[in-house]
Amino acid sequence: MTLAEPRVRAALPAPVETVEAGLASIAEHGLAILPGVLGGARLEEARAALYRAADQDRARGREQKFALDYVGDETNQRVWNLLSRDPVFADMAEHPTALAFIRAILGWPALLGNISANITGPGGGEMVLHADQIFVPEPWARDAQGLNICWCLDDFTEETGATRIVAGSHRLNRAPRPDEAGAETVAVEAPAGAIVVLDSRVWHKTGNNRTADRRRGGVFAWYTRPIYRQQENWFLSLDPSVRQFASDEMLTLLGWKTTGLGLVNGASPA
Repeated sequence: MTLAEPRVRAALPAPVETVEAGLASIAEHGLAILPGVLGGARLEEARAALYRAADQDRARGREQKFALDYVGDETNQRVWNLLSRDPVFADMAEHPTALAFIRAILGWPALLGNISANITGPGGGEMVLHADQIFVPEPWARDAQGLNICWCLDDFTEETGATRIVAGSHRLNRAPRPDEAGAETVAVEAPAGAIVVLDSRVWHKTGNNRTADRRRGGVFAWYTRPIYRQQENWFLSLDPSVRQFASDEMLTLLGWKTTGLGLVNGASPA
């Protein structure tokens, strides 16, 4: 298949208001945009917690880059292991709307592979075009092996470096080839407080932030079917208090409460 085929579309789907409509949008376009999932004081709390963590990392020289970021681009900041930074991020990871998508598409149990942030600063931020399940050997199964749920903590716009996608590329059911790095993309514009749910096969990248003085923060919660290793090694990196007070759903997402895989002496660790 090639990008010239009609099943790959450049246009974005319209925002939706329900999980049911979101599931239909993901099946057709590879993503769904749901405005207003996080709002009011809760949105401000999450945004403040993110930028506080980002500023702390930068001040202490604790930043860690990502392999899909362009080398030398210092404008794109990653903030890792958000579960250990503030309780608001745990609430986002197990938000009922997020889990409704996880259960419908991936089934249950599922794993939280990571919850991290991507902040694009003025003058850059673009990353390599990719699909999130590039670790899965091809040929891929016909169903997505993961979901990436982006929480827009600022307005995602063309100017601020919104995530860019090739809508419908999940239908190709493969990763982009090197000669497709310049494929036509469209910015996923969404207001602060929205979530963008991405099928793990859809091609996407961070856009360029063309503003002079604005950062664009997004939190990305990455979930997979339970057969895949988590991107973040929660057993080593997680603040112990997160596990101590975690719900049963969170313990499942982290891999402490399990069935069949990840057992300790034949039983679930929690």
